[in-house]
Amino acid sequence: MDAAFSKFFDSIGSFFSGGDQIPWCDRDIIAGCEREVAEAGKDGSDEQKNESIMRLSWALVHSRQPEDVQRGIAMLEASLVNSSSPLQQREKFYLLAVGHYRSGDYSRSRQLLEQCLEIAPDWRQALVLKKTVEDRIAKDGVIGIGITATAVGLIAGGIAAAMARKK
Repeated sequence: MDAAFSKFFDSIGSFFSGGDQIPWCDRDIIAGCEREVAEAGKDGSDEQKNESIMRLSWALVHSRQPEDVQRGIAMLEASLVNSSSPLQQREKFYLLAVGHYRSGDYSRSRQLLEQCLEIAPDWRQALVLKKTVEDRIAKDGVIGIGITATAVGLIAGGIAAAMARKK
């Protein structure tokens, strides 16, 4: 019985906190990735530079800073054109989905995850993020309905009070 209560309260807590399992990245890691990209641009091969850019993109979309996330999205969108292998496309679609999720654009995140899952239908990481995104969309819908219902109730109450005063 205690386990059932614990599970119930955990689910309520995660509903209101909006917790997800996506890792965060701090400024030190981003700075290290930026140095790595700069060094690879000077004396590295194209493959090495592309790998460095992917690591930097990963770090940026996992940042807590909205401007970093937007920069990561822009880098990934620009590099998506040059992706020839399905594996590279899958990775970039996934990272773009993370970036859009972090930015609050849940519908775009879901679209990108669907593209990712067309390439790799059983990729667990994408499936987990898709479930997280869909849960968030549903949660936002429930909150939106609650706000709307409250507003309608307040308006109806105001009208009723005004009519009662008139009589």
